[in-house]
This record gives sequence, structure tokens and C-alpha cells, in this order.
Amino acid sequence: MKWYVIYTKPKWEKKTTEQLTKLGINCYCPLIKKTQQWSDRKKAVEVPLFNHYVFVQLAEKDKNLVFLSPGALRYLFWLKKHAVVKDSEIQTLKEWLNSETKKDISIMNYRVGEKIELKFGPFSEQKAIVKDITKSHYILILESLGYILKMKCD
Repeated sequence: MKWYVIYTKPKWEKKTTEQLTKLGINCYCPLIKKTQQWSDRKKAVEVPLFNHYVFVQLAEKDKNLVFLSPGALRYLFWLKKHAVVKDSEIQTLKEWLNSETKKDISIMNYRVGEKIELKFGPFSEQKAIVKDITKSHYILILESLGYILKMKCD
């Protein structure tokens, strides 16, 4: 079965994932911890890594089942086809988000526009295109999703 990307209503990523899981659909909504500032306090919250996106793994014939969740609006398309994410990319996201150290990746030796295969860290053996390099961030294009990933190098 392939991983597809569905586009959700604003702020419905976690709710849609929960609803689809109850329907027996294998889904993944990558979450990151972020400190939210309110006028009277700060609080650590989990927010989606990709706004509006939830990854679902299902058979081609079952694609319409996602619309049983009111939060699922449509599928994401890439080059006029349903966006398909490789199993290895989903696994890499999971490993990276679960790893204790997210700092061990360095791509400063590469040039913008270069197609690379990362050798170390949670993205080892993954192919990407270097979009930009700054002193504090690097930006990679995940090819099969067509999504730009900005990662902090601190």
C-alpha cells in the first residue's frame, strides 16, 4: 500500500488523524513540540510539522474512505497525480522526530541545487535537493512529496 497526503481543514490535522485511525486507516501526522506564548503564560504544545497535511496509507480502491472524516478536504497532487510518499521517507520522519539529537546533520559542503544523498544522521541514505543553506538553517526538498523541509542547525 502507498502513502498518500491528504489536505485537511485548518487546525484539524490531529483530529482528522484520530478520526481516520478509528476507521481503521493507517495514518501519520508528524508532531513537534513548540512553546506557545499567551499573554499570561507559556506552555509546551505539540503541533503538526506540516500544516494541513496528514499522511495516509491505504489501497488505491480505498482512497475515498478518508472523506468519512469531516476534516479531510482533498488529496494533495504533485505533477497532476496523487502525491505519493515513499515508505523510507515516512520512516525517516519518524526516526528524526523520535531522535534525541537533531543536530548531527551537516550539509554545508554541498551547493544549492545539488542533488545529494545524505550519509549521516536520521536522513541517512535519503535523496534530496539542496534548496538553500544559511548559517542557522538548511533547506531540503523532499523529492517525492515536493515539500520543502527547513531544518535548524543549532
